[in-house]
Amino acid sequence: MGKSTLRALEDKIENFTPLQRKVADYILKHPTEAAFLTIEQLAGLTGVSVATIMRLAYSIGYTGYSQFQKELQEVLRDRVSPPNRLEANVKKLGKNKLLIDCAKLQIENISKTVGFLSEKNIDQAFKLIFEAQKIYVIGVRGSFAVANYLNEGLNRLGVDCEVIVPDTGRIQAVMARLQPTDLVIAISLPRYARRTVEIVRVAKNRKAKILSITDGYSSPVALMSDVFLGCAFESLAFHHSEIGALFVADFLVTGVAVKNSAKTKKQLEEIERVVGEIEANVIK
Repeated sequence: MGKSTLRALEDKIENFTPLQRKVADYILKHPTEAAFLTIEQLAGLTGVSVATIMRLAYSIGYTGYSQFQKELQEVLRDRVSPPNRLEANVKKLGKNKLLIDCAKLQIENISKTVGFLSEKNIDQAFKLIFEAQKIYVIGVRGSFAVANYLNEGLNRLGVDCEVIVPDTGRIQAVMARLQPTDLVIAISLPRYARRTVEIVRVAKNRKAKILSITDGYSSPVALMSDVFLGCAFESLAFHHSEIGALFVADFLVTGVAVKNSAKTKKQLEEIERVVGEIEANVIK
């Protein structure tokens, strides 16, 4: 099956059982490591049974785990292991080539992200947004910029939205007033922030709806979400890129504006009137 090994997992992951998704997600995130694990080791790392992994291999056309692993090893034969990613890329990139390669990778991140987004999840995400009485957005470290961007965009469209700022005394007050009619949007990429997971867990316990922008089925916030939107996060350097998550945030803002165009037009007209009454910090 050659290069179709990982693609087969990506294409069929939505049809797997929850436990099979957990294994597939682990393999897609850690293909180099998974290619050399015994079936018992993979089962231990993912917390599933050996039988679950065998059934996963059967479901994508292999006679068993051994054949699947052999094909995976072939696909990854020429790849560089993740810990050496930065060093390897710096060596192979010339000074004038870095910009182009960085741009290509971010375009690939967006392309992969588009592939992760199913029509069903997209429709459910907008349904949660439009039905929410109040929306809270949380993101920590690099994801805070994405959370802020999403919050600003939704607020401009007239959506009652607020960023939960990490590590402030207001978090407890916000969590205490969460209602089942509220929506928490969590942005969380590896390495997952403990604060984000804590907030999502509290929100879930208080029956609020959860929409997450994260990297896959095995993400701790995805497991607690009513809906999650997947995104890619590869980079040439040591850090994880937020471009995929930012693309999803921008898509949500655009979708809300387009799907509710009459309200959007009215809200933007109101903003323009207020700008005329209050000195705006902009160059006209």
